[in-house]
Amino acid sequence: MSQEVEAAEIAGRQAGAPPRGLRGSPKWTLLAAALGVMMVGLDGTIVAVANPDIQAKLGASLADIQWITNGYLLALAVTLITIGKIGDRFGHRKVFLTGIVGFAATSAGVGLSGSIGKSISLIIAFRILQGLFGAMLQPTALALLRNTFPAEKLNGAIGIWGAVIGASTAAGPIVGGLLVQHINWEACFYINVPVGVVALLMGLAALRETPPSHARSFDVPGIALLSGFLFLLVWGLIKAPDYGWGDGKSIGFFAGAVAALVLFIVRESTAREPLLPLRLFRSVSLSAGTVLVLCLMFAMFGAMFFMTFYLENVHGLDAIDTGVRLLPLTGMLIVGSPLSGFAITRFGARIPMVIGMLLAAGALFGLSRITTTSGLNETIVFFAMLGLGLSPVIVGATEVIVGNAEVELAGVASGLQSTAMQVGGTIGTAVLGAVMSAKVDNLLPQRWTAAHLPSLTSAQLAEVKSAATVGVAPVTSSTSAQVAAGITEVTHSTFISGMSASFLVASFVAVGGALIALLAKSGGNSTEGAVSLH
Repeated sequence: MSQEVEAAEIAGRQAGAPPRGLRGSPKWTLLAAALGVMMVGLDGTIVAVANPDIQAKLGASLADIQWITNGYLLALAVTLITIGKIGDRFGHRKVFLTGIVGFAATSAGVGLSGSIGKSISLIIAFRILQGLFGAMLQPTALALLRNTFPAEKLNGAIGIWGAVIGASTAAGPIVGGLLVQHINWEACFYINVPVGVVALLMGLAALRETPPSHARSFDVPGIALLSGFLFLLVWGLIKAPDYGWGDGKSIGFFAGAVAALVLFIVRESTAREPLLPLRLFRSVSLSAGTVLVLCLMFAMFGAMFFMTFYLENVHGLDAIDTGVRLLPLTGMLIVGSPLSGFAITRFGARIPMVIGMLLAAGALFGLSRITTTSGLNETIVFFAMLGLGLSPVIVGATEVIVGNAEVELAGVASGLQSTAMQVGGTIGTAVLGAVMSAKVDNLLPQRWTAAHLPSLTSAQLAEVKSAATVGVAPVTSSTSAQVAAGITEVTHSTFISGMSASFLVASFVAVGGALIALLAKSGGNSTEGAVSLH
């Protein structure tokens, strides 16, 4: 589209002109935005199911698997607010379509790295690039919806948008299980290519550019400081179990993160055109919504990360059966998201979110009680509770954050919300992974000795610990049946102890989230400036 035509469309949008054809239609904009973010939702749970197969086929450690997840999430987290700012400046449609193309291309790169390169490092590198392009989809999609939908229909649109994300999240384990079992784990990434093609075609046809902001420059120091803070924090959380929490390197990373955060706050309070205007946080509700999203994703990613290893490595399920067992969690996100949108529109965000976080806390506490002898059916109720509890928080927190921001900061607020999601997920996998590692380090040696298993060298013990953190019993065909049974019992019971401790921590975080939710309320600005389109 020429710049003149695009400028004319923006002028018509600002004047309240109705859309012509597909371009600018609310329903088609919603479909296009949902298709784009569907790739991100699908990718999250497909990777969770694929992780055990990647670990087995490439001999990856827990740290490697964490980086396949966290490298992606870290790249998302570091760039989301910046991407939101770029969308505000140059238009969200351009950024959104670029993200679709890049996400599909880097997904193919991940698959090729596994099938041709056989390299964990290359896979992680492409996952980081995938995260960069994924960052172009979430905040821009929300900004496109906000700039298109009429005031009275915005919450409903966000509810439907959340349901589509829930549907793709729910489809992930099943689709991933089918692909892993009948093709290979690489196909879990190749699937983003056809989805991306459809999303691109729909986006080109339906999306209308948003009005640019009046900002004339980027806050480069702010971008550098925020990126540095997020990187140092997450890197420190991931590496601290290896270094030791009291080690100088761990302390150095955390001290560097604090210093970067302080300098970022100072910079943003004095910059003429800040990356993240601190006046956003004058809203108690917006601040509470941001913290609430952190708690939400901390709990959700922690549950998904460990349960796949529990189901496949401890109970011996294949990838398809694992996907089926996760369906109560993801399926309830589908059911709960539109219902949550309706409830929040009618009653406000606060009460549904409080109830949702308490449900999630109860579910996580129930999962923390699982033992090696627990039946698989015991997880179904807790997974359903968790999905039902998280859905009003996903919809409500989005409305609280975006709705309490000024209209001209829609992209930044959407980026803040999406950043909180990715940072919460990254911190969740990092912290709960650290809890798992600490528990295994503490329990495994004494349980190994108590079971009268063969003595281990320091190197062998490190290998056994690494296997135990993902629920793998390190036995070979030459291991006698009696010794193999003992090793399996010790490693599985130690993994369960670590998983239980992790879920208990996540449950406490969810309770904290329920208390935070009491401070949140629906935004009065969420509908200002929306154009009524028919």
